[in-house]
Amino acid sequence: MRKNKWYEIIGEDWVQNAFEYAHEADPDAELYYNDYNIEEPVKREGVVRLIGKLQEQGVKIDGVGIQGHWLMDSPDQADIDSSIRIYAGLGMKVMITEMDIDVLPFDWSRPTADVTLQGEWRESLNPYATGLPDSMQMALADRYADIFRILVKYRDDVTRVTFWGLHDGYSWRNNWPVPGRTNYPLLFDRNYQPKPAYYAVARTVSRESGE
Repeated sequence: MRKNKWYEIIGEDWVQNAFEYAHEADPDAELYYNDYNIEEPVKREGVVRLIGKLQEQGVKIDGVGIQGHWLMDSPDQADIDSSIRIYAGLGMKVMITEMDIDVLPFDWSRPTADVTLQGEWRESLNPYATGLPDSMQMALADRYADIFRILVKYRDDVTRVTFWGLHDGYSWRNNWPVPGRTNYPLLFDRNYQPKPAYYAVARTVSRESGE
């Protein structure tokens, strides 16, 4: 477990305490462990251990939130699929809580959630400043369709999908990890119009759910 201030002050039981205090404050509330990259196998193993420990201690935990700040080529679809299956197998409801897909190039040395970190501006990192080419629009649509095919497959376990932003112009992806770029991570463009990705998701959900 990462040693943050909560860990330093309270100890390794700080997560358990948080769930217990939340349950005490509202016994009817559903309680979720929400985190980034928990569909990646290494981090997933730690979350599985954490859930097991909470369950052994009789601590109320209803589900997990996979944030879903994803890239065009990561995570692997098989990891998304297996993670939902594994978490559901532990009795967890699963939510995708902050979904978007970054279409711009960048290479972190390691995944991070530290939004204070910023990469150095280079023109090569902002290739679509004047608009997303049709080829990338379709690639993004395909990526979203592939992901939603998995989510519909586990529709009895995936209880909610929340997008992180209303349209491309409002997305945090325009300013992180490199500020001032033009990104296209959502289903609606800067004019509030549905993108090919929107229609790909709608078709996939309808077809895969048999509607």
